[in-house]
Amino acid sequence: MSIATLADVLKPAMAEGYAVAGLVCLGWEDMRAYVEAAEQEQVPVILQAGPSCREHTPLPVLGKMMRHLAEAASVPVVVHLDHGYQLEECQQALDSGFTSIMYDGSRKALAQNIEETARIAEMAHRGSASCEGEIGFVGYDGGEQSAGTDPSEAAEFAKASGVDAMAISVGNTHLQQGAGKGLDEARIRSIESVTNLPLVIHGGSGVPAAQRKFLARGSRICKFNIGTELRMAFGAALREAVTRDPSRFDRVSILKETHDPVVAAARQVLQNFKPAQITA
Repeated sequence: MSIATLADVLKPAMAEGYAVAGLVCLGWEDMRAYVEAAEQEQVPVILQAGPSCREHTPLPVLGKMMRHLAEAASVPVVVHLDHGYQLEECQQALDSGFTSIMYDGSRKALAQNIEETARIAEMAHRGSASCEGEIGFVGYDGGEQSAGTDPSEAAEFAKASGVDAMAISVGNTHLQQGAGKGLDEARIRSIESVTNLPLVIHGGSGVPAAQRKFLARGSRICKFNIGTELRMAFGAALREAVTRDPSRFDRVSILKETHDPVVAAARQVLQNFKPAQITA
């Protein structure tokens, strides 16, 4: 059985100089493709159920789907709740077989964020699961603006919250459809100087691929969340399958044609997070 917790996959990543992808899932087709991509690349992967995924499919169903894939996989697979906002939702995820919880208190005052995240982290650890928290606020392309992570607040959050990984805001933005100007490496180094926790980048689709590779190998950023660019690959493949034969209506036959393109796109993402090759 290859099901794993977030701590299981991030501790070796930080020690050995690589990162693990948190791939945002919307349904069976993409989560299956992501696991196949991870198996082909022989790397661990984190399957993430975010708010839009949970609007479409109930948590107990998602837990069974993801655990089914994880338990049959040849590589470690984490079943992760992304952006949980309520204690009850986080508890339901644990009850549904999730092995990792990301509690998002980033819009709240520091003391409240720490208090609530610590409660979720304790709950997750009691259930033999991991917990990720967020300090600073990662905004949305065309929506809420980011608030960068203050290193002194990051130090306090890391010490008091009990999380296994800490998401930070260092120039990253959710839902970007192309590479932005890149992350603030000076701020990353300042945060690294005050905590030994594995760090997480949300909105990884907006980070240039070269910087992803550099930071995966040369920083404490051990997890990049990738969603938008893979959804774009899925959408392009689906659109091509639908329009190529307008008379076709069977959704299973149409959706099958998204599989290989999404596997290929996910493999490209995963390759950038691998450790540097050892040369003689």
